[in-house]
Amino acid sequence: MEELLNHTAPRIALTASGIFFMAGLLTGVWKYLCMRQHQRAEAPHYVNTAHRAALMYAFAAQLLAVFAASSAFSDNVNTVAVIFPLLFFGIAIFHYINLGLTTESNNSLRDSADRNKDYLILNILAVAEVGGFAVLLLGFFATLANR
Repeated sequence: MEELLNHTAPRIALTASGIFFMAGLLTGVWKYLCMRQHQRAEAPHYVNTAHRAALMYAFAAQLLAVFAASSAFSDNVNTVAVIFPLLFFGIAIFHYINLGLTTESNNSLRDSADRNKDYLILNILAVAEVGGFAVLLLGFFATLANR
């Protein structure tokens, strides 16, 4: 537990995990209220998506914390590696909440006003999330190799 609290990267990831989990709980209440008001007891598509994504990203952030705490790399390297995926996790949750508020679409990419911009953002997201975790995973493997 000390490794999780004594380094910046795991602390950031655990803090984000708590925020994402609370967002998941609050969007769950929102989902429930929508279901109560809907004739078929359904919530809008992106209300469901926001709820599930926030819960999933909360646990993904904990995984990032564990890998950052176990990494052989410096805290600065691990912090950068943690920040990029967490930033995009947060952006995704925020985006899904906004789409849930509008209830105008059940497919934001199909209904996008600027698909090229969306594709660019998704490409950056993929590189940031996969790249950030790849650094942490390599750091973890380096720790294992040194034992």
